[in-house]
Amino acid sequence: MSTGTDLIALITGRQNRADYQKKHWHGSFSEYLEIVRAEPKVTRTAYQRLYDMILGYGTEETLVNKEKLTRYKFFDDPGNGGQDAIFGLEKTLTSLVNVLMSAAHRYGTERRVLLLHGPVGSSKSTIARLLKKGMEAYSKSDAGALYTFAWREDPADPGGEPAYHDCPMHEEPLHLVPLEHRETFLDALNEGVGEHDFRVQVEGDLCPFCRQMFNERMARYDGDWSRALGDVRVRRLILSEQDRVGIGTFQPKDEKNQDATELTGDINYRKIAEYGTESDPRAFNFDGEFNIANRGIIEFIEVLKLDVAFLYDLLGASQEHKIKPKKFAQTDIDEVIVGHTNEPEYKKLQSNEFMEALRDRTVKIDVPYVTKLSDEVKIYEKDYNARKVRGKRIAPHTLEVAAMWAVLTRSRSPRTPA
Repeated sequence: MSTGTDLIALITGRQNRADYQKKHWHGSFSEYLEIVRAEPKVTRTAYQRLYDMILGYGTEETLVNKEKLTRYKFFDDPGNGGQDAIFGLEKTLTSLVNVLMSAAHRYGTERRVLLLHGPVGSSKSTIARLLKKGMEAYSKSDAGALYTFAWREDPADPGGEPAYHDCPMHEEPLHLVPLEHRETFLDALNEGVGEHDFRVQVEGDLCPFCRQMFNERMARYDGDWSRALGDVRVRRLILSEQDRVGIGTFQPKDEKNQDATELTGDINYRKIAEYGTESDPRAFNFDGEFNIANRGIIEFIEVLKLDVAFLYDLLGASQEHKIKPKKFAQTDIDEVIVGHTNEPEYKKLQSNEFMEALRDRTVKIDVPYVTKLSDEVKIYEKDYNARKVRGKRIAPHTLEVAAMWAVLTRSRSPRTPA
């Protein structure tokens, strides 16, 4: 029988410390610029990263009702053993990827909410879950690497280790380049880049917390930007829904309990006594769903059930890529906004003239029921495989009969001529 020490050694022997160190890299701002020169795609927007992630799994041609379509292998959920694989929705998934492609090329759809619309049980939530899991896994790979930064604070003890305060919104380190010098900086950074190669572009400015840190250091070093950057430590960013880093999920609650600060953060009243004012960004928790989802993706469950106060934030976040935390100026964000809803809620949106602004800022992607028997059988085989129903037996052809019944309930008899 293995002892406790043996069990610990078993796990220790399976760990890859070199891979851990690579995923938790940190260095100076100048070292980060060398990384950007070698691989400019580390500065991609959230839409560009999501689109590249889907294409990275490859594609194949498939025939659906005698029509050639592209099937994206990402939606087979290869990274998770196919547990969330999607079948029979090739047209829907092609439409979704086309919207992401348009957004990645900055054709306008990056300023829209992606609205998955369809009946109950048609895989809307599964698609959103796949995108979130994919972004997490992609951020851990070399191809999907991205970076953020932290500010160094001098320790009270001269011989102690310095403390670092992470940017609360995990923003792009190139935001540290002042706006008035950014064009010149980017021209130099992109020098020698081919016409069809990826060019570094930086949009947005520092969040309120980092702006405070930056201004303090510029004052401390008498306006010397290079010395101010000496207090900056750039680090690799790994997206994680569990850790609330780059992946956000918002679910509407009872109207009386909804609070817009759940999206944009709230005041930290414990720190007001320390900093003396509510408008000091160090006395504010930038932990709303929009804040923590920056650089990644946010999912709105049943988005059309949101209170009107939430919709105002949603409009600004989608169209302007900005949010308005309490007591602070508008703050830039970079994230994919995905919502899903069902038919009755969408009809209510269509008939409400006061919701015209939201209608204009959504791209609807229909997610219908599967109506092909072979695809429905694959879904049932995935849900009732040997691993999930261990120790139980299913009678022959049970899944086929159940799938046939489900498909028939979604079909309409042809109209007879009058």
